[in-house]
Amino acid sequence: MSERILITGGAGFVGCNLADYFLRKGHEVTVFDNFMRAGVEKNVKWLKESHKKRLSIIKGDVRNFDTLVDVCKNMNVIFHTAAQVAVTTSVKDPREDFEINALGTFNVLEAARKNNTDPCIIYTSTNKVYGNNVNKIPLIEKETRYQFAGSRFKNGIPEDFQTDANEHTPYGCSKYAGDLYVRDFHDIFGLKTVTLRMSCVYGLHQYGNEDQGWVAHFIISSVLNKPLVIYGDGKQVRDVLFIGDLVRVFELVVDNMSKTKGKIYNIGGGPENTISLLELLSMLKNTGLKPKYSFENWRPADQKVYISDIRNANEFGWTPQVSPKEGVKKLHDWIVKNTQLFS
Repeated sequence: MSERILITGGAGFVGCNLADYFLRKGHEVTVFDNFMRAGVEKNVKWLKESHKKRLSIIKGDVRNFDTLVDVCKNMNVIFHTAAQVAVTTSVKDPREDFEINALGTFNVLEAARKNNTDPCIIYTSTNKVYGNNVNKIPLIEKETRYQFAGSRFKNGIPEDFQTDANEHTPYGCSKYAGDLYVRDFHDIFGLKTVTLRMSCVYGLHQYGNEDQGWVAHFIISSVLNKPLVIYGDGKQVRDVLFIGDLVRVFELVVDNMSKTKGKIYNIGGGPENTISLLELLSMLKNTGLKPKYSFENWRPADQKVYISDIRNANEFGWTPQVSPKEGVKKLHDWIVKNTQLFS
């Protein structure tokens, strides 16, 4: 059955890949975006060229509640991916960060509550809701990476890990506020919501920069022979998830809404798909690239190791399929083929 899908932030990296996936499945997709982020106009051009039918594009802002109420009418599914996405930007302008991430999410929920179709609402949260608590876990330092000491977190950070200490950064605070509202709107009002606390997602149509999208940023800079700055020592580790694996999560949580509604899931590559900054640089060198980089001081509240415990996602039948080696090659090849997009 064809669904009417609204994607807030639908011109962004995650949003445009979701739009493409569900359009190919025969659904009607509305992309709602304010077009603030660099590169989104290229994503929209790609979507328009790829899909002549069932695609609607609306320029708008999640901070405008009245507009959202109109846009949400008759939607069956809402993927809320619109966000201010950079920790550094949130430190420079915490008010805008709050208004987009916290107020914007509240607006989406209220607009959905006034909807006449009882839509499913999938919210893209972040591992930053766990804040600096992650950095209190003892670590072991290896040659190219840090790793958690002992076996307690051998499967990664679980969804019930502590969130209520300080040092979240404004970005972590604003996303966590949205996280709380999404769950409460299920508990209090009965909305069919699902929260995805995402780790590092990378892939095609990502215009990563120094502030956000580090895997793409490293590859783009290396291909274009631009210098990179590494904050810290480069041994920090993330579990990485290829975009193709992520879009399947959205489909599966909607298809299994009787199981997933009201729940929170950590979504990332998990312990089997981790990589450090130094290891990515080494991987790029093996492709023949010669990345240029220098080191600077650590940034506030940067997590030295973050790995998602993704076992709860097994209940709706999902596990990652694309390894970092495969995914990095796919992204590298796409960037090399489309270098004109990055000039």
